[in-house]
Amino acid sequence: MRQFSVTLVLLLLYKLSFSQYYLRGELKDEKGQGLQGARIALFSKGTYPYYTGASGAFGIPTNLKVDTITFSLEGYDTLKTAVVTKHVGSFTLKMTNRKAASTTVYLSSFTKNLHFNHTEPTRDDGETYSSTLENPIVNAKDNPETGFALHIDKASYSNIRRFLNLKEKPPPDAVRIEEMLNYFNFKIKPESNQQKTFVFNSNITPCAWNPKNQLLFINLQARKINLDKTPPANLVFLIDVSGSMDTPNRLPLLKSAFKLLVENLRSKDFVSIVTYGDQVKILLQPTSGDRKQKIIESIEGLFPDGATPGASAIKTAYSVARGNFIVNGNNRVILATDGDFNVGQSSEKELEEIITRESKTGIYLTCLGVGVGNYKDSKLETLAKKGKGNFAYLDNEKEAEKVLVEEFAQTLYTIASNVFLNVRFNADLVKEYRLIGFDNKKTAIGDKNTELEGGEVGSGHSLLAAFEITPLENSISPSASSSEQNIASVQLSYKLADNVDTVKEVYESKQNLLPLNKCDSALRFASAIIMFGTLLKQSPYSKEFTWDQLNSLASASANPKNLLHKEFIELISKGKKVYTKKRKID
Repeated sequence: MRQFSVTLVLLLLYKLSFSQYYLRGELKDEKGQGLQGARIALFSKGTYPYYTGASGAFGIPTNLKVDTITFSLEGYDTLKTAVVTKHVGSFTLKMTNRKAASTTVYLSSFTKNLHFNHTEPTRDDGETYSSTLENPIVNAKDNPETGFALHIDKASYSNIRRFLNLKEKPPPDAVRIEEMLNYFNFKIKPESNQQKTFVFNSNITPCAWNPKNQLLFINLQARKINLDKTPPANLVFLIDVSGSMDTPNRLPLLKSAFKLLVENLRSKDFVSIVTYGDQVKILLQPTSGDRKQKIIESIEGLFPDGATPGASAIKTAYSVARGNFIVNGNNRVILATDGDFNVGQSSEKELEEIITRESKTGIYLTCLGVGVGNYKDSKLETLAKKGKGNFAYLDNEKEAEKVLVEEFAQTLYTIASNVFLNVRFNADLVKEYRLIGFDNKKTAIGDKNTELEGGEVGSGHSLLAAFEITPLENSISPSASSSEQNIASVQLSYKLADNVDTVKEVYESKQNLLPLNKCDSALRFASAIIMFGTLLKQSPYSKEFTWDQLNSLASASANPKNLLHKEFIELISKGKKVYTKKRKID
């Protein structure tokens, strides 16, 4: 016993010789509220990061009497100051540009000095969609530079499928071509370096609908995380059980979806369940993923009833997530609803403010939309973007399996945030260009406080963006493709989950034009998807081709063994019938 005591004393003395002080303190905002999840760096510890815990508290051992401490948290000014480590410290972070932050309107894409022509909304019914303006043709000499946010949202495609299966035209604003491309997760060529966060490649093909023009495809493939090595997850299922969810394609579908998700959980993952209907309830306290039966039984017991206090429920869910916050873990609220928030703070602006505040704590948001006839696409799209997360629409159980099982890591594990591309075209080669998709909300166009906001990208996702370009005469042709001049310079910007610094990488898009029949079949299939979306939007550009031309290109480029490709061909057939249906004459 005496030998053990001597050993213990020696160990304590050894530890104290290297760590004489213990820096304790708390970090708050200007209103006195604790800031959880803020990154802390001490000069004496080098680059090793620490984070504030619940209520902004922290404690760090150090061997310096006076040290330099740095606090950083997105949305706040970085604070760097000297600190006496034997004293308990109290620190305050100021919000970044507070006046502008409250009025900033975020864009999906941005071209300097470009002016849009406003048009009126095309449709107004029980379902709501954000009114958008299609990106115009841009003169490369006057406006060579454009940027756009990257994300992994895929909701538009499955929602379109729902309309066509019901033999109805989807609202034009429901058609988001970049999300349709996202749905297929194109991998244009094998990933060359799995250690990189992103692998870049670009390709030029002839434009399938306009032989005078070409398509520039930019493909970014995100690094795939080994699921066995992913950090522990703190997931809060926020499930709408209001009366509007009482149909087979709403709550019953969500119950099936969440049960599929639970099967992927590990013992180090934790799930909480918050429901909202007649009232907001914490149905299940944090429960380990190895207690799958208990979680599933809680899900099975859900039934629809009452109104929809959505804003209150969102606050409760984030509170639960904060209370069980895992430092360096995957902290995420998964909101599942038809989007009909009809009690309390219900406007998109008010909900956006709530989510924006909560996103600063390091908690991501995934939105799962369901329903027909009262589905609020605009609200869920807004919440997902403000919550630094992603957005999917579940039209059937097969789609739920795709989103939450087959693409589990892409949906729930963010590898990079605030991701956006800035493309600068070479005006010596390109006369005009048009960014396809990434259309801006009409409310954002012309606002003086607009800025480009990057998106979040999940593990293993492959993103594909496309420009229609008009080359200067003979400047980009198969014979000129060996030219040393690049068609564009591309800057990729993003932040890693464990770092507040922005990473910037520059790539060059080369002149690698090939005849259409020699291009990668995936690029030709992507061209067909763009044509499909253009027809569904009833865009002015849809006048350049027909449904039959679309069907011919899609059939020739589709992989006959790929079920999603086969389904796409079927949707083209359904779309043609809906859009070319002749009106009966009485």
